[in-house]
Amino acid sequence: MTRRMKDTALSRWEDEGGALPCGPQEALAAACEEEDIPALSDTELTQLRIRVIALENIVLSLLSKASDAQLEQVAAMADLITPRPDATQHPLTIHAATQMNQLVERAGHFRS
Repeated sequence: MTRRMKDTALSRWEDEGGALPCGPQEALAAACEEEDIPALSDTELTQLRIRVIALENIVLSLLSKASDAQLEQVAAMADLITPRPDATQHPLTIHAATQMNQLVERAGHFRS
């Protein structure tokens, strides 16, 4: 995909639905009171875990066939979401960036 095509696609995605600063779903989330959102049941949490495991394995499979440039892009995104030293160090963001880098590393074991 050329840079121009990528920029056009990203621009269209960001503008879709009159995107707000946090995305097109921000208004919907803001309109919901926390009490309006029921807690997930044990069954729903189990299904969510299964889906996350499946998605992680799909991503691992795709990364194992990715080009070096694509793998570098994933690493760059991990660096991008890692908080700057002067910013608040949010543990979940740090952990997410670490997981991204580990996925790239794990995918390397399956590359031929």
